[in-house]
Amino acid sequence: MELLSKYVEFKNGKKRPTLKGTIPVYGGNGILDYTNTANMQSGVVIGRVGVYCGSVFLVREECWVSDNAIKAMCKENIDLGYLYYLLSSLHLNERRIGTSQPLLTQNILNNIEVEIPELAIQKKISSILELLDEKIKLNNEINKNLEEQAQAIFKSWFVDFEPFGGIQPSEMQFIPLQELCKVVTKGTTPTTLGKSFTSTGINFIKAESILDNHSIDSSKFAFIDEETNALLKRSVIKANDIVFTIAGTLGRFAMVDNSVLPANTNQAVAIIRPDETKVTPAYLYSFFIGNWHNEYYSKRIQQAVQANLSLTTIKSLPIAVLKNTTMNNYDKLVSPLFALMKSNEEENRRLSKLRDTLLPRLMSGELDVSNLDL
Repeated sequence: MELLSKYVEFKNGKKRPTLKGTIPVYGGNGILDYTNTANMQSGVVIGRVGVYCGSVFLVREECWVSDNAIKAMCKENIDLGYLYYLLSSLHLNERRIGTSQPLLTQNILNNIEVEIPELAIQKKISSILELLDEKIKLNNEINKNLEEQAQAIFKSWFVDFEPFGGIQPSEMQFIPLQELCKVVTKGTTPTTLGKSFTSTGINFIKAESILDNHSIDSSKFAFIDEETNALLKRSVIKANDIVFTIAGTLGRFAMVDNSVLPANTNQAVAIIRPDETKVTPAYLYSFFIGNWHNEYYSKRIQQAVQANLSLTTIKSLPIAVLKNTTMNNYDKLVSPLFALMKSNEEENRRLSKLRDTLLPRLMSGELDVSNLDL
């Protein structure tokens, strides 16, 4: 075993420049901004303080690393891709000091003991893991394109009214969201019922599990047992439900598929369950993808300890409903896009699980890659 400092140079980032440019500025939660100068040519960015303490980002281009992050730069005999996966496997968040303000220091990182294989083995390991991450990245790019297509269709129908020969909004029927749903509710934190989270069991979707790209990150689930799930029966989630964050970081949403079930949630997440005798899940979901809700909800945010939206506000959102034949024609345009997006999300979850399973086994040498021809 050797100290990590033998292979890696760690330096704290600096306060970001004020001048704008094209060079990314990295903090503990990824790209923060763009500037006109760099303080690292390539390396790994590590979150240094706060909630993102211990997060890691691989950067293969020049960038500016801000003062809430640490630069990790390769010395001799270590591959950059391998370094990224090594740091990802070390659970750096658990090595932090402090409670109210978690902190990682250069000293902590320098004194981590590691066993580093020869460079050729490092490159094979990073190549295997990068293949999985590249496929995940490609699926995310495809989904972004599919979302943009769905938004363009929504805009042409419900903003520009192109398919209707100039039909006016007054000629549509506007119905409150609640009347188009079987359920609009929210969850409860198990601890308020005297119940604890568990290490495995029923998936418990938290607000941070719902990402900006409308996917659901299973690595950020908590878990409850079946008894607790039964007590929280009001917020048991079903396939085709729309989950929508209503406290803290507002307005993140996703459509649920079978791959994340069984699942439950807490009071920071609303559950919107379409009544399929009135509208299809894809039809209703397209109004969220099309940002129909943004202005309406943003004007009705309540401020207390943290910003939140009430269920009453969520339920009252007016949805434009078309005649059956026209609505069916629209649904045939958007449903295939959403189905493909969900398929890509499910594949990403499988790939992420495979990567996270392989990572510690590759890093420990349990899986021998020396004879692989990559």
